[in-house]
Amino acid sequence: MNINTSFPDFDAERIVYVRPVAVADLPEEVQQQAGQQQTLYAVHRADGERLALVRDRKLAFALARQNDLAPVTVH
Repeated sequence: MNINTSFPDFDAERIVYVRPVAVADLPEEVQQQAGQQQTLYAVHRADGERLALVRDRKLAFALARQNDLAPVTVH
């Protein structure tokens, strides 16, 4: 079944991607700031630009929403 659906308020520019990042894969200066964290969560734009690194997934989603962005998970 094909249904034509329009999403007039949809703005692909607002989508950001949240993914886990191993602290060991980050630059040394970031590793030092991460303390005992083994994993941080990155918020990225669609073009790959990293907007933020935060301590947990819940915070990443909250940060995105507070900035009127639409977060989705990337594995």
